[in-house]
Amino acid sequence: MMAVPPAPHNPLTETPLFLRAAWGEDTSRAPIWVMRQAGRYLPEYLAVKARASFWEMVRTPELAAEVTLQPLRRFPLDAAILFSDIMTPLQAMGVRIEFNPGPLIAEPIRSLRHIEALRVPEPEEIAPFGEEAIRLVRRELEGKNIPLIGFGGAPLTLATYLIQGSGSKEYEAFRAFLRQEPAAAHTLLEKLTEVSIRYLQGQLRAGVQAIQLFDSWAGLLDEATYRAFALPYTTRVLEALAGWGAPRIYLAVGASHLYPAIAELPLEVVSVDWRPGLERIRPYFPQRTLQGNLDPAVLLAPPEVITQEAHRVLRAGLGGPHIFNLGHGILRQTPPEHLAHLIEVVHAFDRTPEQI
Repeated sequence: MMAVPPAPHNPLTETPLFLRAAWGEDTSRAPIWVMRQAGRYLPEYLAVKARASFWEMVRTPELAAEVTLQPLRRFPLDAAILFSDIMTPLQAMGVRIEFNPGPLIAEPIRSLRHIEALRVPEPEEIAPFGEEAIRLVRRELEGKNIPLIGFGGAPLTLATYLIQGSGSKEYEAFRAFLRQEPAAAHTLLEKLTEVSIRYLQGQLRAGVQAIQLFDSWAGLLDEATYRAFALPYTTRVLEALAGWGAPRIYLAVGASHLYPAIAELPLEVVSVDWRPGLERIRPYFPQRTLQGNLDPAVLLAPPEVITQEAHRVLRAGLGGPHIFNLGHGILRQTPPEHLAHLIEVVHAFDRTPEQI
């Protein structure tokens, strides 16, 4: 496995910039990483995928570690994120999943009987391959001042896929199930919460230094329904991750109307999708870090547009700690040189007040 080049040594900043910002420091430069940075827009990733399926890459520690490290060899990013998928822990529950290209559930949840058949596996059964990949990556990153982020899906979003069965515009089967079978939905969410806690604590034991919880479909719900079916379970997951010395990040997509509820979650970093301006979200989280939120489609535009839009996000992120990121995953058609340009722009932007 090809090693990542060492970062310049600076004894004054032994704590990585990303972690300093995640813990609430208003840093003079915004750290940058991007969601799905390990993946499909990179030719070196496609070369691995040509010889191994997606699940083979996820479940083979050496391949998962290799793909995790690929973007760090190419770009001066401030954090790595484990190559995996939010659906990973569901397989240990007895769920059969394929990707074409999104997740397809062989037997979608339709009744309490289906939910009762789901296993709650022991922690060591859930994803030992992922934990080994984490150890391999940490070994490669030792001494390079680049932290590793682990992640998982929030219980609500996992339930969305399990009930709907596949990707959808409206997720109408899921939304109807919450109303028609609320008791069954809560039973499912209880199981998913326990499995998520075991899965994410396993990542922490293996060595990840931050955790991001993806709630990709939270924005489908009105606030009252979110408070009933998402907030209690997400709170329990995040509470179970406290005390591990790793900042907790939460991303809810399309969820501008939910920020009064999201503000009640126990977390250090709120990741914001590309729709609302960070200056609008900051008042909900005056003591916490914001992450985001460039529209991923901007990276398909010319460099001068990327510069302009990145500066707009960076200015909106002033007034408190900010981690620069995209508002969702990087698009597969993104030219790698455009991401390189974005990183240069973010690195050059001085956030100190006398410079703005």
